[in-house]
Amino acid sequence: MEKRALIAMSGGVDSSVAAARMCEEGYECIGVMMKLFRNETVDIPKGHTCCSLDDAEDARSVAFRLGMRFYVFNFTEDFSERVIDRFVKAYEDGATPNPCIDCNRYMKFEKLYLRAKELDCDTIVTGHYARIAWDEGRGRWLLKRAKNAAKDQSYVLYFMKQEQLAHTRFPLGEYESKEQVRLLAEKYGFTNARKHDSQDICFVVNGDYGDFMEHYTGKQYPHGDFVDTQGRVLGEHKGIIRYTIGQRKGLGLALPAPLYVCRKDMKENKVILSPESGLYTRTLLAEDFNWISCEKPEGVLKVTARARYNAREAAAEASVLPDGRVKIVFEQPQRAITAGQAVVLYDGDIVVGGGTIRSTE
Repeated sequence: MEKRALIAMSGGVDSSVAAARMCEEGYECIGVMMKLFRNETVDIPKGHTCCSLDDAEDARSVAFRLGMRFYVFNFTEDFSERVIDRFVKAYEDGATPNPCIDCNRYMKFEKLYLRAKELDCDTIVTGHYARIAWDEGRGRWLLKRAKNAAKDQSYVLYFMKQEQLAHTRFPLGEYESKEQVRLLAEKYGFTNARKHDSQDICFVVNGDYGDFMEHYTGKQYPHGDFVDTQGRVLGEHKGIIRYTIGQRKGLGLALPAPLYVCRKDMKENKVILSPESGLYTRTLLAEDFNWISCEKPEGVLKVTARARYNAREAAAEASVLPDGRVKIVFEQPQRAITAGQAVVLYDGDIVVGGGTIRSTE
């Protein structure tokens, strides 16, 4: 029986090279692009997204060159419900979400994974920089860092289950530089070989989450007070959803010394500011935890942990509480740990597991 793979294609160089490598391995490949939203819904001009008409044409061109079938699937309703609505609710609850994780989790490795089964594809392929390996001794599939540390995306894939890992391929995980990937694209004759990488959140074109949320929800988020840790009013904020923990720039305040957002009181609509020293903590609680390299552990597990995508890993201890939440205690205090972000645990190159930060102590 011929091996068949579904390739998630964005029109970029990474997914294009991933497709080519799978074709070289003898797979019958089907290229698909996900249409995730209508530009008018999120107030984005035509042609300014990561899944624009130009991107679709780039993906279609690559598929044609490789002799692949190519489809565009309309997932706009699912994306609104599972990604954008969750993004909005998190900010309204005082958290700072990572919608790229939700997109990977609910779109690529849930919705698209089910579509792959309907097309009799036993493998789903993406251009992520990560690695998957079977560990005979553990009897488990492992998620590992990419060899290219600068591009490693294992952090945003911590949610993957054993069945998903068993039927997923990340062909770019073995490459040590992005330039190697671009050179391969040139060898294959792809017109997108030098295309720029997509940046930021695809449905927030100018990086202003507050403006996006007001357009999307039709709400006006009320102004309120900036206060210090003693409750003294320092000025007026422009809507509590516009601020996140650790923020200093863009406060619009004339202060004698730098102050940072250390907490948000959603009930009182207050943003609390403190000196930078007030941002540090050693302990966090995480929920919705997914264990990959092992079953849920008993006792204390020594790991390194990353509490934000661009944060450095730090030595920590993890333990599971009776209610299923995971308590993580860092050896050294960490800066601006933020509810809504993911915390991911590592053992060397291996992802132990991860979850969503709920609170700090």
